[in-house]
Amino acid sequence: MGCSRPQPYLSWSRLDRGLVIVLPGIEGRSPLNEAVCEGLVDGGVNWGIELCDWTTSVPMGYLINLRDQERNRNQAEEIAAKIVRYKMAHPERPVVLVGQSGGGAMAVWIAEAMPPGEKLDGVVMLAASLSPDYAMDTALDSVKRGIINYYSSRDWFLLSVGTMISGTMDGEHSSSAGRVGFAVPSDRKRARAYEKLFQVPWQKEMAASGYSGTHLTSGAREFVASYVAPFVLASMWDRGFVDLVGRHKTDEFLTPSSPQAAKPSKPPRSTRTPMSQPSAASRPVRPDFGEPSTRR
Repeated sequence: MGCSRPQPYLSWSRLDRGLVIVLPGIEGRSPLNEAVCEGLVDGGVNWGIELCDWTTSVPMGYLINLRDQERNRNQAEEIAAKIVRYKMAHPERPVVLVGQSGGGAMAVWIAEAMPPGEKLDGVVMLAASLSPDYAMDTALDSVKRGIINYYSSRDWFLLSVGTMISGTMDGEHSSSAGRVGFAVPSDRKRARAYEKLFQVPWQKEMAASGYSGTHLTSGAREFVASYVAPFVLASMWDRGFVDLVGRHKTDEFLTPSSPQAAKPSKPPRSTRTPMSQPSAASRPVRPDFGEPSTRR
């Protein structure tokens, strides 16, 4: 996995607070997903933040990344094992996944690959390339807070036309859950499990933060700072909190005395460092937690 390039938000002090793994789309590491990491820092996330490129090293291997499910699930298993090693080294520290586009599917598969008794704290999906009927039961059972699915009906070109032609990450030729949301099962028992799935449609107010509802803007830096970082920082999610995030009213919940507040509180935003310019002061490290071998 391509996790060895500059990782300025992986100092030991950050890792001792928690870990966010950012999973890019099928394009691999790029300024689009580096902006996700920078947006998290802008939003006050002072945990370790790792941009983990799960894609193949084959040049222009977009279709491999999109359609090779066996390889992708192997990568998900390796990342899940890496998370377990992190949790052993940092007990009780939270772990949240943020996946954009194809990375949203990877986040779900990583959750599914977590061993019994080991749970992620949460998953946030941005414009996920999974089919709407994909069964989320196992992934939802593997997270404590839940799964957030940001989707937009305006994302019609890549997540409707594109996935109808080339397929979704799970191999269905259909529109994607990142455009229309996931279908909630009618079966009462399964529907209860889906209570931890929080689906957030694009709203025109989000455009002010750089997310116009289109695919390539789903990881806009300001959008991530305003609409994703609060979920990382909150220790619990419910429908009321999800609605507050959508209305930019999270300050009243993210106070030290609130149930949702995560410890420690936000650092000054001036501590951020561009992904391309590692800070000597923060001493970025390569915490492989026993780095998994690279599979291709």
